[in-house]
Amino acid sequence: MTDPHDLIEVQRESKQRKRIIIIGGVAAGTSAATKARRNDEDASITIYDMDQHMSYSGCGLPYYIGDRVKNIDDLIPRGPDFFMKKYRVSVKLLHRVEQILPNSKTIRIRNLIDNYEFEDYYDVLVIATGASPVPLPIEGFNLPHVFSLRNPSDAVAIKSFISNNSPRNTVIVGTGFIGLEMADNLALLGHNITLIEKRQKPCPPLDEDMADYLSEHLRKNGIRLITGTGVSLISKNEVVTDHNESISADLVIVAIGARPNTSLAESAGIRLGKTGAIAVDPQMRTNIPEIFACGDCCENYFTLNGEKFYRPLGSTANKTGRIVGDVITGSDDSHRGVLGTGIFETLGMTIASTGLKESEARDLGYNVIVSHNIKPNKPTYLGGKEMVIKTIADVDTHQILGVQIVGYEGVDKRIDIFVTAMTARMKAEDLFHLDLAYAPPFSTTKDPVMYSGMIIANALKRNRRLIPVDALSSKASSDSSSPIILDTRVTSQYDAGHVEGAISAPHESLREVIKDLDHTRPIITYCNKGTTGNAAQNILLNKGFENVYNLSGGYKQYKIQMDTDKHQQDK
Repeated sequence: MTDPHDLIEVQRESKQRKRIIIIGGVAAGTSAATKARRNDEDASITIYDMDQHMSYSGCGLPYYIGDRVKNIDDLIPRGPDFFMKKYRVSVKLLHRVEQILPNSKTIRIRNLIDNYEFEDYYDVLVIATGASPVPLPIEGFNLPHVFSLRNPSDAVAIKSFISNNSPRNTVIVGTGFIGLEMADNLALLGHNITLIEKRQKPCPPLDEDMADYLSEHLRKNGIRLITGTGVSLISKNEVVTDHNESISADLVIVAIGARPNTSLAESAGIRLGKTGAIAVDPQMRTNIPEIFACGDCCENYFTLNGEKFYRPLGSTANKTGRIVGDVITGSDDSHRGVLGTGIFETLGMTIASTGLKESEARDLGYNVIVSHNIKPNKPTYLGGKEMVIKTIADVDTHQILGVQIVGYEGVDKRIDIFVTAMTARMKAEDLFHLDLAYAPPFSTTKDPVMYSGMIIANALKRNRRLIPVDALSSKASSDSSSPIILDTRVTSQYDAGHVEGAISAPHESLREVIKDLDHTRPIITYCNKGTTGNAAQNILLNKGFENVYNLSGGYKQYKIQMDTDKHQQDK
């Protein structure tokens, strides 16, 4: 057999073609390879990947486990033969790159089939080594019924375990996208599911006030949710929390996040950023010449302020891979950053987020205004279902900083409109002027996105100030510094439940009620969702009251937060 090292030396001497080597063959690596080939017909392009699968849809794996995707091959549509025939890209699976030697522009590779080691050289090297699931450093993590989910092999192993063992009590540790998608799909298989989250509320991309909607939804669908604790032990039949609670478990899914695969790069002297991922410039260059990085192994930056952050997403991996493929073949393209947009579905509910959370925006020093807009995705006479849109904006610039949406239908359309507006640096009040498509099967005449713009514009430009539920006094009193809280709903709704300390002041009789109100005290108005509360606020302002607030999201937002807090206290 010819020594591959000899062939490499012949190639090195000839130097007739640019030699591009890519480490990693999933989203970023294959995007880089195919874009480079489209731009350069003569380059030699080789992908090395240590896995047995490549170019797979990682985001589709939970749906294979839940039997919504019947064949795992549907999630692995392209293999080495495809890339060779269509793009003349050589793909070497089950080949692990052991070392990068920048001074000689070589890499050392181990063939995992026969354990043979050899060298290859590059003119340009692209690192696309991805990320790995964060492990639980506890006793029992390596038991045969404990799994993480990152690649097709993991998915096949989980499905095989389910088929062979018929587990019914499943514990999922972590409530990020993968954890909640797994809950969705395992529920379809009839599993009794317990979710454990170390934070006080589920789903890290959501602020706590929006996570309350998800908590209620999970409970209503029979999912047990345990928050505010981690896991200290996994045994054959149970999981033990940090609070020493034992939970029956014959299947455990660990989904507490992902961390970038950087050890290979770091050992070669490639600098890591503050996030712990590979540091790159806008053209995805590392600190070493002719070495680039893309995908889940490298850090990103936030579009609006350039802040570095790490959020591994398939969409971002594809984008950064394409940019690398362009740059290494002579383009001056560069990465413009991302907003960290994500969306997923669990048990019929859709959750989407983009940009900064309210807590993150405040930590960064922004002067924040927040609205909770509750509107149906289309008219209720055609089956419209409510969505809750939380919009975070900057008081000083009117720039939209982040959006979170919880709903059922049409969430994807709305989050993408917000992403487009944020990327274009539109102001919150510009949302109202968007000429969005309207017909009753698709939207209301004023789309929920437009309403969100109207709410914030009113607060910023017309003194229609908003107050969040968290800022309410625990109890209104007659003290001159405390607010007067007015419930502007009909009396029957007030009697059924109201904000603590509120006065019943139905909208139609409000003008009579306010004759006896103290003009010097702050006033908070509210209705079911915010619209009538805003109308009442207008009346008060027009009657000379100066310190008037409308409760963001109305009584619905208040009740969901109170109910969730009470449920946690009862536990």
